Amino acid sequence: MPLIGAAGLVGPGSPAAGAAPASSPAAAASTGSELFVSETNCVPTGNGSAQSPFCTISAAAAVAQPGQTVLVQPGLYPESVALTRSGTESAPITFRAVNTGNGVVRVGRYGVDTATGSVFTLRQVHDIVVEGFAIYGRSEVPVVVDNSSRVTIDDTSITQGSTPLIKVTGGSQDVTISRNFLHSPGTTGLVVEAGSTGTRVVANQIPNGGMELTDAPGSIVTNNTVQAGCVPGIWVATSSNASITNNIVKPLPDQSLCAGKPTLKIAIVVSPAPDPATVAHHNLIDPTTGWAPYRWGATTYPTVGDFQAATGQGASDIAANPLLDVRFEDRGYIALKQSSPAIDSADAYARGVPATDLMGNAHADDPTWANTGTGNGYHDRGAVERVGPSSTRVEPLHRTIGAGPLDTTLRASATIQWTTDGPIGSFLYKYDDSPFWQGGTPSLNVNHRFRRAGSACVQVSWSLTSFRSSAGSSHPSCVVLGAHYTAVAPTRLLDTRSAVGVDTSTPVAPKSEVVLPVGSIGGVPAADISAVVLNVTVTAPTTAGFLSVYPDGTSAPTASNVNFVANETVPNLVTVPMSNGKIRIRNGSGGTVHVIADLQGWYGEAGDGFATETLKRVLDTRTEGGALAPNGTRTLNLDRKVSPGATAVVLNVTVTAPQTNGVLKVFPYGSPVPNASNLNFVPGQTIPNLVIVPVKDLKANIHNQSSGSVHVIADLAGYFGTDGQLSYVPNGPLRIADTRDATGLPDRGGAKPLQAWETVNVSPDVDDLACCVTAAAVVANLTVTEPTTSGFLIGHPGAEARPPVSNLNFVAGETSSNLAIVGTRGGLSLYNSSSGTAHAIVDQAGIFINPQY
Repeated sequence: MPLIGAAGLVGPGSPAAGAAPASSPAAAASTGSELFVSETNCVPTGNGSAQSPFCTISAAAAVAQPGQTVLVQPGLYPESVALTRSGTESAPITFRAVNTGNGVVRVGRYGVDTATGSVFTLRQVHDIVVEGFAIYGRSEVPVVVDNSSRVTIDDTSITQGSTPLIKVTGGSQDVTISRNFLHSPGTTGLVVEAGSTGTRVVANQIPNGGMELTDAPGSIVTNNTVQAGCVPGIWVATSSNASITNNIVKPLPDQSLCAGKPTLKIAIVVSPAPDPATVAHHNLIDPTTGWAPYRWGATTYPTVGDFQAATGQGASDIAANPLLDVRFEDRGYIALKQSSPAIDSADAYARGVPATDLMGNAHADDPTWANTGTGNGYHDRGAVERVGPSSTRVEPLHRTIGAGPLDTTLRASATIQWTTDGPIGSFLYKYDDSPFWQGGTPSLNVNHRFRRAGSACVQVSWSLTSFRSSAGSSHPSCVVLGAHYTAVAPTRLLDTRSAVGVDTSTPVAPKSEVVLPVGSIGGVPAADISAVVLNVTVTAPTTAGFLSVYPDGTSAPTASNVNFVANETVPNLVTVPMSNGKIRIRNGSGGTVHVIADLQGWYGEAGDGFATETLKRVLDTRTEGGALAPNGTRTLNLDRKVSPGATAVVLNVTVTAPQTNGVLKVFPYGSPVPNASNLNFVPGQTIPNLVIVPVKDLKANIHNQSSGSVHVIADLAGYFGTDGQLSYVPNGPLRIADTRDATGLPDRGGAKPLQAWETVNVSPDVDDLACCVTAAAVVANLTVTEPTTSGFLIGHPGAEARPPVSNLNFVAGETSSNLAIVGTRGGLSLYNSSSGTAHAIVDQAGIFINPQY
């Protein structure tokens, strides 16, 4: 059964009333593989899901489980984050900043900040990854790793704060400090304190300072770029089995920041005397400022040649200007200029050589430079690899083959003209039904299910700098998705006569609205429902007028759904999009009116596709079987008239020659007669209504609830079923044709009614959809007004012969309307089957499309 909230009556010009939500305790943490944090799109009591993200990193840190990744969206987070929960070796907890070309994740003191303490503290934890953050320090060390193991601090930039910017202490084990930009002018950017073992310092950059590792056995210092200032670029003290390779050290000539500080002008210091297992080679040291390249033990060597000759170390070291290009941004970096001696000259077999550089790029072979390195010969020294011209390919977003109607696939890849040993660049993507960027990978092959039908878009950004600077390219990609239909047993949601769905039994006032909440249907939340199908009935109107049914949160349309005259009871089928879980029904008349709404079905991910049919007659009691008896039921057998896979059929049902007042009910075969009705009639009346009814064994029942007999005509317009190929796109209500003002009919020579026996052609509206799409069928409310004689309106595909059956019956002087589902091959043709003139109006509710793979 659908779960429907109470409706509310809204007076003319008044917004829907609503009480402020009561506060509630924080929800349990999301159990998904990802937790989301967003400064701008958060929920104070959120659970970290994409729909209910945390507001702070600390909130996510308090609940994160092994294997989960905390995705922090761009914004400012002025907090001190204590990471106290641990992952496992095979399932670490990852805290990842999702930086984009236009947005950075800033943590700590950036502008006004009242928090104190280190920005990130990892104490007595293990298996934690922190990556991508732009960290702004305070008076304390910004990042502290204390007595922890298997911790990685990766791809961050750290500015300001007490020296050092990163401290590893307390006997920590197997800590990796990689791909960070540590900007602490004239001081030590990184300190590894005594007792820490197995520390990897890889692909970091220090633009004006140095690093110091003290009594840290097994340390690896590889592929770092250090512009030394005031302190040695790399200082390894009393560390056994250390490896210092592929680094660039460029002492800075400007020592103004060193005033009052003792300056040890040596690029690399290893002291006291290292053990035989400690090695240094393939480093590039700039001699132009006069700094000594090495102190090895107690001896300082004035040149690289002296060092090599005396120690046997320094194999393949280079003494030259590395030609560095420093970029200071939120997440800065130091690139290699063209012809830098660091290009294609590193040791690919050195301990700790990273698979990618600071930017996440693989090693690339510059074809203009000789390969002098070991291994493949084209690893660069330092933290940033020089890469050549590149291009990206983003496939158009498309529906996933073999999946549901709202499932999509996104694929993207990058290519480079140079030879590489892996991929380069990184992609980010953001779907338009989510506020969050994701990705950060060198290629994309992503599946995503949109929640509703319509225009579905994704924004893809690509960068060669790991989004440390503006995105290299940006690609929007869109597809139009349709939904499938799920029919339900007719269910009454609203009856203003008896306070069903509303609080009172008073009629709807002139120019007022009923707000009908639809919380869920059959357990499917409103956010996953693209449109609902309602049979809407007007009764007891005091004046002539019309009803408009439309999504809450949108402007009232010019389109109408039900037209009526005073004291008339008239139904019409309505297909209305869902936007925020509420539907508005507006009384457009100058009098009061009662409104009834019966749910017939809904469009979404579940259900079946549609197969359109040229309108054909499947029942006419005037020529076969006789009239339906009072309170009688007739079974309509559609075997051999629709596919065996049909689960629901679309029928244009017409009542004619009723003897008394009554209602007609169309419902699934074998089910009890429902309370909800499809047609209301009075003696002698001819009235149609579109019906979508589930079938069982390809059968449906038609019940005459009246004390007199009645004739019934049923014309098949199509069916939903397992072989239905079309899906529904709700892009209305839109007025696409009106002969009264020539809307949608530019070739008719102005505003004028349809002439007797005239045919006009109308094009469905797809202009509001994000990309090119062709309508295979249209769902539209057809209205005839001011007819001078009785007659019929026939809608059919323009490229097909006109069928001998109609969509709408009308009488002279009366306005009549009826919903129609019509194929549109060659456009929608409308034929005035009468000897008089009549104005015709077409209000589009949506279209059916073929899937776009």
